[in-house]
Amino acid sequence: MSNPGPIPAQSTPSSSAFPLRSLWALALLTAAYIVNFLDRQLLAIVARDVKAELSLSDTELAILLGPAFVLCFTLASFVLARVADRGSRKWVLTLGLAAWSLFTAGCGMATTFAQLACMRFAVGIGEAAGAPPSQSMIADYFRPEQRARAMAVFGLGIYFGTALGAAGGGLIADRFDWRTAFLAAGALGLPLALAIGWSVREPARTVATEDVPEASILARVGAVLARPTYRWLMAAAACQSFIGYAALSWSALYLQRVFGMSLSESGVAFGLLAGGTGALGSFAGGILADRFGARDPRWYGRISGTACLAAAPFFALFALAPSAVAALACFGVFYFLNNVYLPILWMLVQSLVHPRLRATSAATQFAVTNLFGYGVGSLTIGLLNDGFTARFGDEAIRYSLLVAAAVGALSGPCLYAISRNIRRDLAEVGAEGRD
Repeated sequence: MSNPGPIPAQSTPSSSAFPLRSLWALALLTAAYIVNFLDRQLLAIVARDVKAELSLSDTELAILLGPAFVLCFTLASFVLARVADRGSRKWVLTLGLAAWSLFTAGCGMATTFAQLACMRFAVGIGEAAGAPPSQSMIADYFRPEQRARAMAVFGLGIYFGTALGAAGGGLIADRFDWRTAFLAAGALGLPLALAIGWSVREPARTVATEDVPEASILARVGAVLARPTYRWLMAAAACQSFIGYAALSWSALYLQRVFGMSLSESGVAFGLLAGGTGALGSFAGGILADRFGARDPRWYGRISGTACLAAAPFFALFALAPSAVAALACFGVFYFLNNVYLPILWMLVQSLVHPRLRATSAATQFAVTNLFGYGVGSLTIGLLNDGFTARFGDEAIRYSLLVAAAVGALSGPCLYAISRNIRRDLAEVGAEGRD
């Protein structure tokens, strides 16, 4: 049976030309991103049992949560993004989804720290084939004035994946064990990979790949980082990822240690709260960005900067809360505000570069967010936990999370700074795309 070919070329990407295909593709790409984050979040929710069975320190646990994943993810993302920019983005995603699902299942069979670290390395390589090609395709499926909302829908993958990974993983681990949770998560991705490979069409690019000259990965990344607006955006993304991934990696364990919640209790409470409030915040950001950014793109920085500045104090209150109910209430407000910026980030990552660099641009952004989030952020919290434990015991994690709140607040000024050059940079990109 033959596979559908690329969508015919069109001068302006439009969901109205192929509304059902565009929406179907967006739905499946979002589903793949849900599986992506479900597989990432699972280790965080079962971390207590993994740590006990494998006799790990918090620093070793942090290595599994962060560097063991992010190093291979970052290196592979640029290679795979280059392939996606010049070839079939759909097949890069499809094969990557199948690979990371198999290696997620492999995590459930690890019996030592080294084995689990190797499986996490492999998961990182597979997941590098996920979001960059997906975002690049979405940018070609939807017009510029629709992209923030489309990216907000795609961003549901983070929240639904977090919710399913935390709630489902906690329930399965309590009912069976943490290994079964990994095996079940890995099994979800394989049928989805088949559905994407069979039914999603590769959208036409606004620039033909055969007209794109060869360039090294460093040259392509240098071209992406050439614009001042993009550099300020990456500075903000680094600070935001530090607090965001600290929240995803350590919040459930915080609820377990400080308030004595079980895996299923913390997983369900944290997962549903993060999934619901994060999704609402992302949708709010997409709607506000499309409404006000169309009039003046400087609003992109104003909206996201204000939301991030307002979010950080609530994460500090979450870390210092006197009860689980108060902690969850503060977390809900924090996570809503903290995710307003996400669709704006993704829309600008695609809009601030030439169409032939979109997957590379997304890979650059994900490299920054994963290095500073899963790499630096998660590892820093683990190191601080081990350092503070002698004095504060199980309460040590409170003070580690306060550091994340302080770093997250720095994203606000960086986002305000993008307003300086954004109109000029977007205009120049538009002119390049028409050349």
